Amino acid sequence: MESVSVLFLFGYLYVMIKAKADRKLFSSSYGILIENYSFKELIMVLPNFKENLEKYAKLLVANGINVQPGHTVALSIDVEQAELAHLLVKEAYALGAAEVIVQWSDDTINRERFLHAEMNRIEEVPAYKKAEMEYLLEKKASRLGVRSSDPGAFNGVAPERLSAHAKAIGAAFKPMQVATQSNKVSWTVAAAAGKEWAKKVFPNASSDEEAVDLLWNQIFKTCRVYEKDPVRAWKEHADRLDAKARILNEAQFSALHYTAPGTDLTLGLPKNHVWESAGAINAQGESFLPNMPTEEVFTAPDFRRAYGYVSSTKPLSYNGNIIEGIKVTFKDGEIVDITADQGEKVMKNLVFNNNGARALGECALVPDSSPISQSGITFFNTLFDENASNHLAIGAAYATSVEGGADMTEEELKAAGLNRSDVHVDFMIGSNQMNIDGIHHDGSRVPIFRNGDWVI
Repeated sequence: MESVSVLFLFGYLYVMIKAKADRKLFSSSYGILIENYSFKELIMVLPNFKENLEKYAKLLVANGINVQPGHTVALSIDVEQAELAHLLVKEAYALGAAEVIVQWSDDTINRERFLHAEMNRIEEVPAYKKAEMEYLLEKKASRLGVRSSDPGAFNGVAPERLSAHAKAIGAAFKPMQVATQSNKVSWTVAAAAGKEWAKKVFPNASSDEEAVDLLWNQIFKTCRVYEKDPVRAWKEHADRLDAKARILNEAQFSALHYTAPGTDLTLGLPKNHVWESAGAINAQGESFLPNMPTEEVFTAPDFRRAYGYVSSTKPLSYNGNIIEGIKVTFKDGEIVDITADQGEKVMKNLVFNNNGARALGECALVPDSSPISQSGITFFNTLFDENASNHLAIGAAYATSVEGGADMTEEELKAAGLNRSDVHVDFMIGSNQMNIDGIHHDGSRVPIFRNGDWVI
């Protein structure tokens, strides 16, 4: 599961470019046909874009974080997405929010900071940012993180600078991470089509504008915005995922065994582990959707029991770097070796320089038949790529992955087998060649996945 960023950054004024044109577009690669569509205010060729963006904003606010009267909302979003931010703020207040706090981010500013700021500032989290976190925790603020950043925004930045900053952020905002991963507050991670991200996903698009259109189309499609009744569509989807979670919870396997080209991995599961799916309930008894889109059923492995090796099947975008060809080797629960064809140093810094990052905190099941996988698109964004593939997470486990975990102390969670860490980073391992067996305490096996799809 993709988690909300806790990085609080500066913003600036967004400038909308206006254009007027008539275009005829046919992109057979992505199954889109749009003829003679006239657009004026936005550089957009998607029909009814403004209408669908409004539907999307309502879905994120009403169903994602499920704003109720009196709620405080913290919105983290890139300055490029000012139009969506305006809609989200409007919708949140319309539902009775007491306050909406917008935390702006910008890739260019962030990159310049990582390249040129003094190292002691990179390693420091200012007191005012910690104070804001404490304010949000006090108000039980719902957190909506909208991802649109360039996956390679920080390529070329010294890995040790990125690692030092990530480590400082992880430690400083640990209370927020704990609150989020134990569902003390509502939180949702969603996406918006950023230009540089879109160009990475659709490099053969005829223009930047077309690339953005194509990405928005995928976001709307996977988030069911095009459905006549998106709310009902989400409920039906959640019900299907819940059915798989119930089967796995009843089975209470002792371990999972993954096999595929480059993978032979056994993961132990904690006693009384809980498989979760699309929806969640916060400490106040309110429902929310942590990830939009989502196709996963997930739990936490026992961090003390991991043996064998596993290879990634999709690129990982982490700390503004693209990492590919990851292979991880485990012994007695710990990562003893990690290599990558690209971005190896970044991965080694993640694993060996962060508390608790040598063990796993999540194992998630996603069939290769999922719509995101079948699109054939690599999104270079964990929110989407993890929902196209079985995946694992390095670092912290969600407290709710074991019965009663939301009310356990950090020490109790660790004793129950849930890894504690300052980081949580998913990487994708699934394919149409992956088989997964559930292993009972007596050693008997039950097929869960065959050739990348459910068989239970």
